[in-house]
Amino acid sequence: MVIRLTHTRDWMLLKHVRLAALLDAPTAFGVSHETAANDTDAQWQERASSEVGTKFWLAIKDGKPVGMIGAVIQGHRYNVIAMWVEPDFRGSGAAAQLVGAVKRQALQDGHEFIYLDVSADNARASSFYLKHGFVFMDEWETLASHPHIKVQTMTCAVRN
Repeated sequence: MVIRLTHTRDWMLLKHVRLAALLDAPTAFGVSHETAANDTDAQWQERASSEVGTKFWLAIKDGKPVGMIGAVIQGHRYNVIAMWVEPDFRGSGAAAQLVGAVKRQALQDGHEFIYLDVSADNARASSFYLKHGFVFMDEWETLASHPHIKVQTMTCAVRN
């Protein structure tokens, strides 16, 4: 399995895996499948460029995207967004490799911690993050795409 930062040419791969994630786990992300599916090719190309703003990494197996993770600097925080692995590849190490890629980038960019938000109902994700050094913070917010869902912030030192 290869984990790599996306480039503009990867926009169709990113779109494929992102839309699959939104179908598989519609209440785990801050955007709906319908909204993302209506984005233009130009928007997907910009998203995949990883040059400014949000960066995305893909987990690629046999030329096919099987997972993704995104990260964006918001204020002083390096935030993980859009983490997802195809069900057949859960437990394969792909998720750990994706988080590792974000940690390395955050460290390279001068950050000591990474942050993410997770729903209390998403026990599998919470368990994974705890196992990989994240801890819960006493910070909660409403998920933009599903206002009835509250997410809690977790953080992790990038040097473990």
